[in-house]
Amino acid sequence: MAQLEPALPDGYTDALASLKDLVRGAQHRAQRLVNAAMIELYWNIGRTILEQQSTRPWGSKVLDRLARDLRAEFPNMKGFSRTNLYAMRAFAAAWDGNEPIVQTPSGQISWSHNVTLLNKLDDQQLRRWYAAKSVQHGWSLAVLEHQILTRLHERAGAAPNNLEARLPGEGTDLAREVAKDPLVLDFLGLTEEADELALEEAMTLRMSQTLAEFGPGFAFVGRQYRLSIDGDEDYFIDLLLFNIPSNRYVVVELKATRFRPEHLGQLNFYVAAVDGMLRLPHHAPTVGILVCGSKNDQTVRYALDASAAPVVVAAYTYDTLPEEERAALPSPEAITAALQQGTVPASGDLE
Repeated sequence: MAQLEPALPDGYTDALASLKDLVRGAQHRAQRLVNAAMIELYWNIGRTILEQQSTRPWGSKVLDRLARDLRAEFPNMKGFSRTNLYAMRAFAAAWDGNEPIVQTPSGQISWSHNVTLLNKLDDQQLRRWYAAKSVQHGWSLAVLEHQILTRLHERAGAAPNNLEARLPGEGTDLAREVAKDPLVLDFLGLTEEADELALEEAMTLRMSQTLAEFGPGFAFVGRQYRLSIDGDEDYFIDLLLFNIPSNRYVVVELKATRFRPEHLGQLNFYVAAVDGMLRLPHHAPTVGILVCGSKNDQTVRYALDASAAPVVVAAYTYDTLPEEERAALPSPEAITAALQQGTVPASGDLE
């Protein structure tokens, strides 16, 4: 007769969860240490190659031989291809300061991330900026490539806003994270003629990419989110999001047309209503983002000065991705068909 396992003592489940967290934390720290050691090794190899080439005829044939000899000596180690040796040399040439490589942002991201920065950017300050953002937000390689392609460094914090004026002391930092201009919505697969409903539906279908484009730490709360005022009047917010890092609701209103000052009146109302009906005492003040087809920045600035709520006004574009990449996106017909079937596929499921 099989023996029954004894009843678990009180607190076992909590203790197990704590131990699991400890193990995962140790694994993560070990991975970071291994990655940092590899980055330092590759930088030192690249620096050695540069030093030798400065005084000796270390041409392509020598590097071919060096790659073969290193692979022969360390057969279980990857990364000693001729191509990778050239990348190590370029890496050492780019990061040639006195600061130890492991103390730079580049020392905290993967080798693949570093190679992408070398291949896609010529400006070292931009490489450092994107490396720091990768560390801060934990970007995957695909996200890093997308952010470089869409020139995030030019768009971050560029949207006209009144955040610092309405939220003194925190608005400037918040604007850097949420005030992109323009928003790049190539992944929606829409055309210039798409109206607000099509834009809203497509953004809902591609929610993970939509949230990533708005910025780090956004969570989806609802589409056409209903606000019932005293059970008598109903209003519907296009997209209601929550920004976890800043602990606040974010109201998103979509306008496929050119910006008009009256658009902010509607957005101000929604922000005030969310503050009054949904915001909890520990939440930061709600922020609004108006996404419009185009805008005159001077008109926007006048309207922002008159806006009581902290808001951002951003345009959007479909034109940043290369033609071949846009061609691979789902067509408006595919999105419409999915909607008619009543399904909301996960990001990447539309073909």
